[in-house]
Amino acid sequence: MRILIIDDERSIRNTLKEILEFEGHEITLAEDGATGLEKAVSGNFDAIFCDIKMPNMDGVEVLEKMSEKGVESSIIMISGHGSIDTAVECIKKGAFDFIQKPLDLNRILITLKNATDKTELVKETRILKKKVSKVPEIVGRSAAIMRIKDMIDRVAPTDARVLVTGANGTGKELVARWLHEKSAHASMPFIEVNCAAIPSELIESELFGHEKGAFTSAIKQHKGKFEQADGGTLFLDEIGDMSLAAQAKVLRVLQENKLTRVGSDKDITVNVRVVAATNKNLKDEIAKGNFREDLYHRLSVIVIHVPSLAERTDDIPLLVEHFLKIICTEAGKPVMPIDEDAVNELRKYPWGGNIRELRNVIERLFILSNGRITLEDVKMFASAGV
Repeated sequence: MRILIIDDERSIRNTLKEILEFEGHEITLAEDGATGLEKAVSGNFDAIFCDIKMPNMDGVEVLEKMSEKGVESSIIMISGHGSIDTAVECIKKGAFDFIQKPLDLNRILITLKNATDKTELVKETRILKKKVSKVPEIVGRSAAIMRIKDMIDRVAPTDARVLVTGANGTGKELVARWLHEKSAHASMPFIEVNCAAIPSELIESELFGHEKGAFTSAIKQHKGKFEQADGGTLFLDEIGDMSLAAQAKVLRVLQENKLTRVGSDKDITVNVRVVAATNKNLKDEIAKGNFREDLYHRLSVIVIHVPSLAERTDDIPLLVEHFLKIICTEAGKPVMPIDEDAVNELRKYPWGGNIRELRNVIERLFILSNGRITLEDVKMFASAGV
C-alpha cells in the first residue's frame, strides 16, 4: 500500500514510517500541510495520516482542501490535543477516522486496514459505475461548458430535436450521448450515423433500410438506422455532408414519423428522437443551395454550440488531469504527476484538433516522459512531429 504521512513533528513522521515500512507499505513523508496537500493531489495514495495541529495550514484545512480537489484516499487524522468535537468535525469533513497521540501500534494497524479496505471498495464501486454508464463525463467548469450542461439537463427530458454545432474534435457526440442518457429513452438504442463517412449512393439504404433485391448487393432485407433507433435516439453526425436527396427523405420522416425502405412502397412507422451535429455553418450551406432550409428548421428546435478548446483554455488543467487518470488507469500505472508550468504551457497551444488532439498529446507525454511530465517534456513532445 502507498501511504502518505503529513506531520510537522519529525519524531512522529519517522516512528510511523518505521512501523508501516516494517509492515511492507511504501511510505511518503510531508513535513507541513501545504507540502502534504500537494503530494496528496499529485500522488495516488491508498491512505493518508494527517496531523491536525500544524503551523500555517492545519490538518482540518488540509482535509477540506483534499476533499475539494477530489482526493479519494482514506484520510486518518491524528492529534495530541484532540477532543470529541474535533473528531466529529473531522469525520463530517470526510476523514475516515481520528486517532489520538500517543499513537497505539495496534490501533494504527487496525485503522489502516479498515481504511485501505474502504479505499478499495470506493475504487471498485467507481469502476463498476463506469461499466454501467459507458458515457464519459463532460469535463470542464468554464462558463461555456456549464451552459451546455445546464442546456442538456433542460432539453434531455423533452422530445425536442437538437442541432449540435462546433468544430471537429470538440465533443459534439458526447453532448448527443448525454442528451440520450438523461432522457426518458435512455434504456432504448442510441444509434450513430456519420453522414460524411457513407457514400452518397448508400446513405439512403443506411438510414431507411432496403428490401432484398433492391439493388445488386442487397442479398437480404436490411433495417436502416431509423428503424434500429426506434424508441431511442438517432444521432446524425456531420449532417451538413448529407446529399439533398437523402435530406428530402429525412425531412419526411421528421414530419410524418414514417419511412420507406429502398425497394419497397410500404410505409413503416417509427418513433425516434433525432439529434444532429455539424462542423459547417448550415445557414451558409443553405445560401449555397447545399442544404434544405426546411430541414434545418426541423432539426434546430434547440441549438447547442460546443466551443473550441482555444475558447475555453481554463478547462485545460481539468482535461489534462482527466486524461492522465484515464490513460494511467488503462496502463495499470499510478497517475503520472505533471508540473504546473507544463500545464500552463499546454494552455498556450492553438489546439486545432481540440479535445481529441489534447488527449493524443497527453497520451504521448505519458509514454515519452520519464515518470513526471515537465515543461521541457511538453516543449519537446507535444508536437506530433517528434
